Parts: sequence; structure tokens; C-alpha cells
Amino acid sequence: MKFKQYKALYFFILPGLALYLTFFVYPTFSALFYSFTNWDGLTADYDFVGLENYVNIFTNDSIFAKAFGNNLKFMLFVVIFQTLFSLIFSLYLVRNTKTNVFLRALFFFPTILSSVSVAFIWAFVYDPNLGILNTVLERANLNFLSQNWLGNEDLAIYSIAVVQVWFHTGQMIILFVAGLQNIPADLFEVAKIEGASRWQRFRFVTWPMLAPAATIVIAYTTIQSFKAFDLIYAMTRGGPNYATEILATLIYSTAFKGFQFGYASAESVIFMMVVAIITYLQFRALRANRINE
Repeated sequence: MKFKQYKALYFFILPGLALYLTFFVYPTFSALFYSFTNWDGLTADYDFVGLENYVNIFTNDSIFAKAFGNNLKFMLFVVIFQTLFSLIFSLYLVRNTKTNVFLRALFFFPTILSSVSVAFIWAFVYDPNLGILNTVLERANLNFLSQNWLGNEDLAIYSIAVVQVWFHTGQMIILFVAGLQNIPADLFEVAKIEGASRWQRFRFVTWPMLAPAATIVIAYTTIQSFKAFDLIYAMTRGGPNYATEILATLIYSTAFKGFQFGYASAESVIFMMVVAIITYLQFRALRANRINE
């Protein structure tokens, strides 16, 4: 009876559903289908190759292994430091004073910039000859710390990870501040009366109550770190010697430079599975930690 009474309302979901099916479901199943082919992306001809693409990726593709390793390094660095910095800043900026509101807006400002703009700015900062970073180090008599930050294979991926942290920490601060402001003040008053120290109040009151916000921040940061295509491509294009190649940039190169769309589709399927598994494990770990507390 309710369905007949409100059936007109169900038509309101059709535009969103159509967009979801067109731009998410269909491309996902198309990628899965083409991952079993040798399609070149240009012609209508292709052959089914079964699991050959997947076998090659896991047994013969050293570049894919390197890109996957780079992605893990990038993800761990970004998740740890972006979450840590955003949490620390949010604890100090939680009150709605004029100064705190201004600082929140200041920290959030980089988030509204385009990734390409940020990439060009930081490429100049890291420039080994004219860059601000090396200039400051030299004037501080720390010449031994000067580096070719984007040309050093051991440092390049971490140099870009620093940019990613700078780029999105302000966004995570807003999420943490919202979570902190939803914690009842009575809990802190009771903890103070019971003689809890500042650390104990954070450990047993703030962090457990902040778990939902922390879950969103960590999951979103993880997904961001796997999707940092535009930032990395604009700064290094995956170089030097694949030192900053991640799965997103590798898939682009395989498809649009190597015209191996079937192989790139297999890489994309693995990419989606890796992100899904890591995000699921994070949710499970945070949920288990919340239950234990």
C-alpha cells in the first residue's frame, strides 16, 4: 500500500541511478570483460586470452611490481602523517574562536587548488638549482641536506608524498573537528572529576568517540593515495626510472601510450581489488579497536 501511495517518489532516484549505472557499473564490468582480451583500444578486433594478462602481471611484469611497491610506500607515508597531523591540528583548533576559524580556513585553502597547480608549485620548490627548499637549506648552512628531491630514486616518492600530505591535511582537519565537536562535553567533565590526565582523557574518551571520523579519514586518505595520478604525473610522470610510478600512472601509460587496453584493464581490476581489500582491512581493524575499548 505504501509503495502505491509513494511510488512517484521512486522516480526521483532514477537520474542518480542512471548516472551510477552509466559511469560506474558499466565501466567496471567493461574493464572486467576486456581484461580477458588483447584489445588495443583502437580497433573493434580483439581475441580472448583468458587469464594470460593476469598471469603476466603476477609473473613477468617487474614494472607492475615496482609500481605496486611505490603505491604502498606512498600510501603508508600519506596515511600515517596526514592522519597524525590533521588529528593534532584539529585538537588545537576545535574551539570556534576567530583565530581557530581563520587557521582552519588557511589549512583548508590548498585543498581548493587544482592538483596540477599544486604540482607546478612544488616542482619549483623542489628544483635542485632554483628551488626554495635547497636555497633555504644553503642559507642555513645545511648544504649537506640539499638534494635533487625529484631526481633521486630513493627520495622522489616520499617527496611527492609530502606534497600530498600538505595538499589534503586541511580537508582531514575539518572532518576531525566535526567529530570532536560532536563529543559531549559532560564526558570530559566526568573524566576530570575522576582525576584523569590529559592523555587518559584522550585515550579513553576522545579517541573512542572519534573512531567514526577516524575511520572516514583513514579510508578516504587511502583511496586518495591510490588515486594521486594527476599530482604524480604532473611532477615526475612516474620517473626517474619508474621510482614514482604508481598503479594509476602505470595503467594510464599501458592504455594510452602502449595501446594495450586489455592488459591495462587487467591492471585496473587488480587495482580496484587492492583498494577494496586494504579499505576493508582498515575498517575491520578500526572497528575491532573500537569494540575492545
